[in-house]
Amino acid sequence: MQKKIYVVGMFDDATATKVSDAVKAVASVTNVVASCEKSQVLVDYDDAGAEAAINAAISGCGVDVLG
Repeated sequence: MQKKIYVVGMFDDATATKVSDAVKAVASVTNVVASCEKSQVLVDYDDAGAEAAINAAISGCGVDVLG
């Protein structure tokens, strides 16, 4: 599955890297692309139940998840 998550608060590449690393650590995530320019995180994952953990990983970096 692939999900595009819009976020607020990811203003620079350092934060995008932090978000990307946090989401990659979530079980079943196979690929992550975090873009501060687009204010979005594109995530590929295998388990539909992982969405809450992905959102929590993003929020844990100080970035607000819009959906």
